[in-house]
Amino acid sequence: MKTNLLKMTDSSAIKAVLIAVLVLLMLIPISMVKSLINERETVKNSVKKDISLKWGGSQNLTGPILVLPYKDSNNSANVQYAYFLPDVLNIDGDIKVEDQQVGMFNVPCYQSDIKCDGRFTFPDYEKLNLRIEQIKWDDAYLLLEIPSLQGIKNNLNFEWNGKYQTAVSANQNNPVIQTGLSVKAPITIDTPKEYFDFQFDLVLNGTDSINFTPLGKQTHIRLKSDWKQAEFIGDFMPTKETHNSNGVEASWDIFDYNRSYPQMWTGVNNSFKGSDIGVNLQNPIDQYRKTMRSVKYAVMFIALTFLVFFIVELLSRKRIHPIQYFLVSFALVLFYCLLLALSEHLRFGFAFLISAIAIIALITAYAKSVFKNIKQTVIMGLFLTGLYVFLYVILQLEEMSLLLGSIGLFIALATVMYVSRKIDWYKKSDNYEDTEVMNEEIEN
Repeated sequence: MKTNLLKMTDSSAIKAVLIAVLVLLMLIPISMVKSLINERETVKNSVKKDISLKWGGSQNLTGPILVLPYKDSNNSANVQYAYFLPDVLNIDGDIKVEDQQVGMFNVPCYQSDIKCDGRFTFPDYEKLNLRIEQIKWDDAYLLLEIPSLQGIKNNLNFEWNGKYQTAVSANQNNPVIQTGLSVKAPITIDTPKEYFDFQFDLVLNGTDSINFTPLGKQTHIRLKSDWKQAEFIGDFMPTKETHNSNGVEASWDIFDYNRSYPQMWTGVNNSFKGSDIGVNLQNPIDQYRKTMRSVKYAVMFIALTFLVFFIVELLSRKRIHPIQYFLVSFALVLFYCLLLALSEHLRFGFAFLISAIAIIALITAYAKSVFKNIKQTVIMGLFLTGLYVFLYVILQLEEMSLLLGSIGLFIALATVMYVSRKIDWYKKSDNYEDTEVMNEEIEN
């Protein structure tokens, strides 16, 4: 009975089950690696948040909006507000990106040089059922929303109707914007004008993204950035977009009938919120996301490597102990720890190359001591090299990753099925009559 038990333990089926269990057990260290990646990414996000508080976070420039205070017809002591959007709004932005380094973390920050000009026509207050004597013309002002006021880096001189006006912090209780600036814009009705021109220059710092709200009846926006990975975002496609060695550039032409909010209103109106145009400067796939994506293929890597070892074991007269499988699997998992650690100090491509070379060399050298055969060792080294090249290509081609991954798995499965086609799985592993021919095939 003891002899029969030993024979069962040596059988290929039992060995295959042990390998499968070992693959499942490796999910534990893989999950630990994922937790480590999330922890490191959390630390980076904390650093990024701290920099954003000091430098300026995501900016969204909305305005200017002309505000006319008026007396309530039922209670003259009660002051209400009417809001008017510009007829023409032109925005020209030049965005330059630089890395701010805190410890070993680099956070892309930008400084934008914005030139804005446009025109308001004389407010058509009658459409809002207002009378001229209700309106407090001398108290008219403009609102300009800027989420992170600490990002303003110049003395804002706002030119209104040919005169410079001083910008101050906006009243926090107004129903239109949360944080921003207020500029006096008095309107004289004794010598009425058909329109009022405005212009201002703004130097604005921020991180992640910068957006603009197309408030004009006719809005023209041109944005230029030296950040080659910049992505244009918003509710409207650019009229023109160019990408070159100097960066990216795009322009938009938007009209009032392209959007859903009116040119004038009274009371609360947040319908223009969210209809923005801008530039996203975040790296869509940073080193943490790439590393996390690579870990998702860890089980496949371990299973395929074990499968190659197992087939070599069947097609040769070598015995590979489960502990040896265990050591190889830990080497494969160690790759992701190396990749994570090196990518925080080097570019991801270099980190991947160094980590892959180290693990391929380690497993190949170990396979030499296990197989004791040069050709089989070379095959293992080439197999691992192909796996890591395949993984790197998938990580670079995000949109094609599913297609390439499926094709790669199909080729791997087809190769395994072809090599193992003559194996008699019902025979015990100590019977090599049918496997000697296959051994010659794999060596050749």
